[in-house]
Amino acid sequence: MSEVNIIGLDLAKNVFQAHGAEADGSVLFRRKLSRAQLLKFLSEQPPCIVAMEACASAHHWC
Repeated sequence: MSEVNIIGLDLAKNVFQAHGAEADGSVLFRRKLSRAQLLKFLSEQPPCIVAMEACASAHHWC
């Protein structure tokens, strides 16, 4: 059975892109999430690494 090992999260102001992969790098999901959906989505995932990518717009979260 497939289980997410790492979630790549692209930070933005209103919409987040989440990319889930297994340990071997195979893609399990790609999701576009609103700010309101993000916390619920992450809380439903198994314990794993969450890698965040941030660009200049990420300063919005500071």
